[in-house]
Amino acid sequence: MKNITDSFLSLGYWTSAGSFGFNTDILATNPINLSVVLGVLIFFGKGVLSDLLDNRKQRILKTLRNSEELREGAIQQLEKARARLRKVEKEANEFRVNGYSEIERDKLNLINSIYTTLERFENNKNQTIRFEEQRAINQVRQRVFQQALQGALGTLNSCLNNELHLRTISANIGMFGAMKEIK
Repeated sequence: MKNITDSFLSLGYWTSAGSFGFNTDILATNPINLSVVLGVLIFFGKGVLSDLLDNRKQRILKTLRNSEELREGAIQQLEKARARLRKVEKEANEFRVNGYSEIERDKLNLINSIYTTLERFENNKNQTIRFEEQRAINQVRQRVFQQALQGALGTLNSCLNNELHLRTISANIGMFGAMKEIK
C-alpha cells in the first residue's frame, strides 16, 4: 500500500489497471461518482423515500378529510345560525308590528280618555257657570227686593201720618177679623 500511496502522491493520477488508487481528475470522476451515489441512493433510499412520501400523502389526505369535515360542520353551524337569525328577525318584526299596534291602541285610549276628561271639565265648567249665574241673579233679586222694600217703607213712612196710620191698622184688623169669621 505504501507504493500506491507514494505513486499517488508523486504522480497525481491513478496507476495503471489492476491496481487500486485514487483518481484526482475531478472532471473525469464526478459523473461516475455522482452516478454511483445516485444509484446507491435510489437503490437504498427508494424504500425510505417511498415511505416518507406515503406518510406525507396520508397526512395530507387526513388533513384534507379533517378540513372537509370541519368545513361541513362550519356549513351546518352557519345554516343553523342563519335559521336562528331568520327566526329572530321574524320575531323582531312581530314585536315591532305588535308594538306599533299596541302604541296606536294606547294612543287612541289616551286620546279618548283625554276627550272624556275634557268633556267632564266642560260640563263642570258649565254647571259652575250656571250655579254662579243663579247665585248672581238671586243676589240681584234680593238687593232689588231690599231696595224696593226700603223705598216702599220710606214712602210709607213719609206719607203716613198718625191718623192714616191708625185707620190702616184698624182696616187691616177688620180684614183679619173677617177672615176669621169666614173660616
